[in-house]
Amino acid sequence: MSEVPGYLHTQNGIIRPIMLFAAVIWLVLAYASRGHVVPLVVLTAGAVVIGVFSFAFASLTIRDEGDRLAVRFGPLSVFRMSIPYERITGVERDRVGLPGGMGIHWTRKGWLWNIRMGPCVRIQMGPKTLLLGTDDPEGFVAFLRSRIEENDPAGSRAL
Repeated sequence: MSEVPGYLHTQNGIIRPIMLFAAVIWLVLAYASRGHVVPLVVLTAGAVVIGVFSFAFASLTIRDEGDRLAVRFGPLSVFRMSIPYERITGVERDRVGLPGGMGIHWTRKGWLWNIRMGPCVRIQMGPKTLLLGTDDPEGFVAFLRSRIEENDPAGSRAL
């Protein structure tokens, strides 16, 4: 039997319908260019890539796995990572606006994993920073702080 996680939250994205609509437009354009091989191949391949990415970035799930935090986009879980709790030195609520964007990329604040603009949680791992998008920032921060305290009862790590 699998253990019930201490934290499990999935945030659904808003981009999938937009990306699927774009993929359909690309397929229509590919069909319209069926007499020309290069545009047909490029547009069809582009539609497939957009369609796959729409499922890869449909949601963001954050899950407690005992000694680590697992993060994955899904339901097609191509992009995922795990963070051992012992590496986390601090957490705080943050916010990502329009310039910060969505997806996986570097920002001036650190690496961002996000599917919606808005609230996120900043996780410090020594000099490294990771921003995880969430629509449950208070619950997520409270959970991470409890895990940090469990792993560091003396309180030597900053929160």
